[in-house]
Amino acid sequence: MTASKGRSGRFGLCFIVVLMAGAIAGCSQDEGATVDGIHLVNADALTVCTHIPYKPFQFTGDNGEVVGFDVDLVDLLAQDLGVETHVVSVDWNQITSGAVLAAGTCDLAMGGATITPKREEAVLFSDPYFNATQALLVKKGSDYESLEDLQGKRLGTQTDTTGAIYADKHAEQYGYTTVVFDDLALETTAVSAGKVDAAINDNGPLYQYAADNPDTEIAAEFDTGERYGFLAKKDDENAQKLIDRLNEALAKARENGRYDEIFKKWFGQVPGTINEQ
Repeated sequence: MTASKGRSGRFGLCFIVVLMAGAIAGCSQDEGATVDGIHLVNADALTVCTHIPYKPFQFTGDNGEVVGFDVDLVDLLAQDLGVETHVVSVDWNQITSGAVLAAGTCDLAMGGATITPKREEAVLFSDPYFNATQALLVKKGSDYESLEDLQGKRLGTQTDTTGAIYADKHAEQYGYTTVVFDDLALETTAVSAGKVDAAINDNGPLYQYAADNPDTEIAAEFDTGERYGFLAKKDDENAQKLIDRLNEALAKARENGRYDEIFKKWFGQVPGTINEQ
């Protein structure tokens, strides 16, 4: 992959094709390099897997570069290591299952990933860096204010997300039908297009979508006590070193105010004013 121009400005992006039996191809790798005792899968770059789009955490900007809250945070580690950041887009279930990390495609993964016991069986998580709740996106002016109002209606969910788990858990109770989408963009635009009556997902990206699409609004939030973490390969000494270094960079950013600056850049306010510590 071509190196990006400036660690905080431009980010390389390539797309991975997931083949049979979990084999992964499509983004060539070199022999890697060791930086400060940490092996990177590509020389002179911190390679990070995600699933795009998930605005404002990671998405393709106007100039084609990958930008977002998660990107700025993980770039703190890249700067600390003195390397560039490359972002690789893959299927979300390849991240949460740990397959793409086990395959050595990426050093780390990101994507507003909620830390759950099930996921911890497959991947190594960083310290939490963001608190989240689930939110309900509806067309503005609709009569839907809660899941109870969706009896007989269609509720959009995103595959392999905690929102989908929450929706499935309450589907029989409230009598709605879930409609599963492969990514956030398809799910949210389905609300605008009237293909579903509402959609459930993490509050951060849904508030962003509602701000960008004034025909929609957030009708409700569900406090599920979720916390986001970055992901690395499970039971791997090198991955543990990488996560330890990332945790140190995140802690330093909280202490020196850099975290607050990044947070305000993407959410318009400092932590403590929305569902974040």
